[in-house]
Amino acid sequence: MTIAIIGAGRVGGALASRSAEQGAPCPLITRERGWEALDVEAGAPILVAVRNDDLAAVFERTPEHRRPDLVLVQNGMLRPWIAERGLDEATRGLLFFAVPKRGAPVDPGGVSPFTGPHAAAVVAWLSALDLPAEVVTSSRFAELELEKLIWNCAFGLLCQVHDAPVGEIVALHGEELRSLVAEMARVGAVAMGAELDLDPLVERLCAYSRSIADYQGAVKEWRWRNGWFVDAAGEHRIATPVHAELLRRAGL
Repeated sequence: MTIAIIGAGRVGGALASRSAEQGAPCPLITRERGWEALDVEAGAPILVAVRNDDLAAVFERTPEHRRPDLVLVQNGMLRPWIAERGLDEATRGLLFFAVPKRGAPVDPGGVSPFTGPHAAAVVAWLSALDLPAEVVTSSRFAELELEKLIWNCAFGLLCQVHDAPVGEIVALHGEELRSLVAEMARVGAVAMGAELDLDPLVERLCAYSRSIADYQGAVKEWRWRNGWFVDAAGEHRIATPVHAELLRRAGL
């Protein structure tokens, strides 16, 4: 089974190169070329490796009969966007590897989880590329999705407020971090039905941050990240005073 890739940026380009090196070239679709590769019978995965704000354009250009084959691997809260387009059965994944810059090779990291109809096929493909991956249940994926979202949003905001890298946030702002994570986990539990035990969650987030202590995040992709927490908290009437105050201090 041939997997097509939409997006020739850091991730899509690196995966296409690695697959070709392993003797399994796959179509690489860019804004300008390659879309004819999707004009075939449905049934093979289409890995979507574009920025969140480009997802709508990808959806519109994908032939209707191929849309169920889309495999979404973006960070951030995609669930409202997915529901609006009737893609609730789409395959989802989280990529736990790094591509430092465009043209660089993939740097393997943790195990990338996938769930949905094409999960097994994508996991087999990544495993053949020596990139650890696994099939998980939809409920387990929701937990991992929320945990990654909390890391991006909590550390991004705290790094911006304190103008400090993630290692310093862990070392000097632990109580503030824990309070913020607690609020975000509460919102996620209600909005997504994903329950995360607070103490182990905070420890995992801190352990990962210590492993990349010099990385300095920021608030990014508002609609898909911190903005979702604001909207979901409002919708479910959950008070998030720590998040609100930190957003104020960040000028947001």
